[in-house]
Amino acid sequence: MLLSLPSPSPLVSTMSEKKKKKNSTRRSVVVVGESKKPQPLVEVEDIEDSLSFSKDETHKLRVALLDWYDLNRRDLPWRTTFKQEDEEVERRAYGVWVSEVMLQQTRVQTVIAYYNRWMQKWPTIHHLAQASLEEVNEMWAGLGYYRRARFLLEGAKKIVAEGGQIPKVASMLRNIPGIGEYTSGAIASIAFKEVVPVVDGNVVRVIARLRAISANPKDSATIKKFWKLAAQLVDPVRPGDFNQALMELGATVCTPLNPSCSSCPASEFCHALSNAKHDSTVAVTDYPVKGVKVKQRCDFSAVCVVELVGAETLNKNQSSSKFILVKRPEEGLLAGLWEFPSVLLDGEAVPLARREAMDRFLEKNLKIDIRKTCNIVLREDIGEFVHIFSHIRLKLYVELLVLQLKVGVDDLFKSPDNKTTWKCVYSNALSSMGLTTSVRKVYNMVQNFKQKTLPSSHVPTKKRTRTTTRN
Repeated sequence: MLLSLPSPSPLVSTMSEKKKKKNSTRRSVVVVGESKKPQPLVEVEDIEDSLSFSKDETHKLRVALLDWYDLNRRDLPWRTTFKQEDEEVERRAYGVWVSEVMLQQTRVQTVIAYYNRWMQKWPTIHHLAQASLEEVNEMWAGLGYYRRARFLLEGAKKIVAEGGQIPKVASMLRNIPGIGEYTSGAIASIAFKEVVPVVDGNVVRVIARLRAISANPKDSATIKKFWKLAAQLVDPVRPGDFNQALMELGATVCTPLNPSCSSCPASEFCHALSNAKHDSTVAVTDYPVKGVKVKQRCDFSAVCVVELVGAETLNKNQSSSKFILVKRPEEGLLAGLWEFPSVLLDGEAVPLARREAMDRFLEKNLKIDIRKTCNIVLREDIGEFVHIFSHIRLKLYVELLVLQLKVGVDDLFKSPDNKTTWKCVYSNALSSMGLTTSVRKVYNMVQNFKQKTLPSSHVPTKKRTRTTTRN
């Protein structure tokens, strides 16, 4: 029996207080059924039944979405149709896996080029299993969230070591490093036709609007509800296509800010749209509720591009000069990637403090004492910029330090310990390396500075340590 409640259920749609009508004490919502008029709110214990899709709705939604998907799906490289031979299915499973991992937190148009290059270099899981982490990181450079790439490599090595067959069911796929509930569902349903759901941000948005759920989509109980609702909808004959249709609908039609409700194949089943038509204070985009964004941490870093030149290099072509790269720790942000020497600061330090911190780093970690083992040819502050991570706002101060060593460049690398944490790279090789976006930006800043400021032959032989800032 349906009863009116003095306050809304946590899973049933409500609007913020500022949008309620002055004389209203509760918000009406559409409950499952054929009626298009707003219905009373439901008891908390009745939520499970009230949000579930009826058999008739489920059948009609499957037909509508699959018909729409067949006509409107985007032509994407990972959607290539393979034959049902075992080898072909394995290839598709591998392709789906790679694409789904790349698509996490990344736009489709960005992923396409990366996916094509990846599959050309490592067309099967067996090829990938032979790669090194450094090769994988270079291929991934610029895509961000590098932990994803490491998990792909670890997963490939594990599968090949255990026989070389990608598991065909979601529950077994979740034993592979980096594969969780979403990715396992995508691989199992798309490649192996297992009838399991997938729930990503697009699916959450579509279902939230279909059922007029405004609860926080980040809440664990709410997430479980979305998975249950998605499981009700999966088509038993074409589970992979249906899951892709649901995601495609959210990506192209049922978008966060400007949904195209008039062209939506599911509009007749959408309770959010029905609510919006019956109440001018309600909008389809009110569903689901916008989560509170986590405040970004502000960090500051001094980055020093250290260029090493020998006596024979000065006043000659600079292609024989080398740059120092440091390998980041194997755990944490940008784990295992190469970058220019950098030091985290305790705030927006003045130039002198930044240099002193960098000098200590070079001496302690790289055994370079710029006062004893080399001559400073040039030292310039060349600019600063902000790089945004998902949870960090990092401000980087960039300087160029050109050093003439009193010993040969190769003499710095006689210690085995040093080789595991840092290396020298020729300038012509550095320009073609796969570098992270921020490291590439630092390198481009240095190149632009040289082109504008320094003679074309090389840096001047007279020592320069003037501090300048160029944004």
